[in-house]
Amino acid sequence: MIRSRYILLALLLFTPALPWAAQDASKGDIDPWEPLNRKVYAFNDALDVWLLRPVAKGYKFVMPEFAQQGVSNFILNIYEFNSFFNSIFQGEFVGAGKAGGRFLVNSTLGLAGFIDVATHMGIEPFRADFGQTLAVWGVGTGPFVMVPVIGPRTVRSTIGYFADTYSSIPGLINEDGWAWTFWTVEVVDYRARLLDAEDLMTGDRYIFLRDAYLSRREAFVRRGKVDDSFSDFEKDQEDWEEF
Repeated sequence: MIRSRYILLALLLFTPALPWAAQDASKGDIDPWEPLNRKVYAFNDALDVWLLRPVAKGYKFVMPEFAQQGVSNFILNIYEFNSFFNSIFQGEFVGAGKAGGRFLVNSTLGLAGFIDVATHMGIEPFRADFGQTLAVWGVGTGPFVMVPVIGPRTVRSTIGYFADTYSSIPGLINEDGWAWTFWTVEVVDYRARLLDAEDLMTGDRYIFLRDAYLSRREAFVRRGKVDDSFSDFEKDQEDWEEF
């Protein structure tokens, strides 16, 4: 019940902005909230410097590479559940078969998803999230928004993120301790995987992150190829997203 109220709150906060927000975005004003976004970015950056980055470096130092890969595989497998349903919502039934097949194979033969058996069997990933589903349903992108702690998003992908998070398996299980443990490990694992990409950031870090995110997100929504100018940075994130 509490999680349902969180989802409802997110929808109430962001959905009314979508009609005019999408219109602004179509006119090229993708970041009308830049002054506020920069303040949130400064907060996120401080949080990263003092907490997330040190924890991620410690995690990467302590965990062997194969164990890190296993954790990443486990997290991705959890979200195959979301990809399955979002693929159905989008009318992508072949994709739903891939996502569902991967979830079943990796959850059983892959030891709860720690081993990616499905890929070795030729079942390729088919990622889908609720933000992408909203796009298929005709909902506009909305402006760019820097969300506290979560990071760069658009209005549409922010709604999708909360919907996917609280409708994921950890969110649906009636056990807050397990869910928050999973989400904490997810954040640490995600941040650790981005450590090697930090050197790619040049110039205004806010602008770099914003443009990289929007480019990658657009490619994901359209199921197209990522623009080469952001390819190295985005390959480290291609399985994430954006929710």
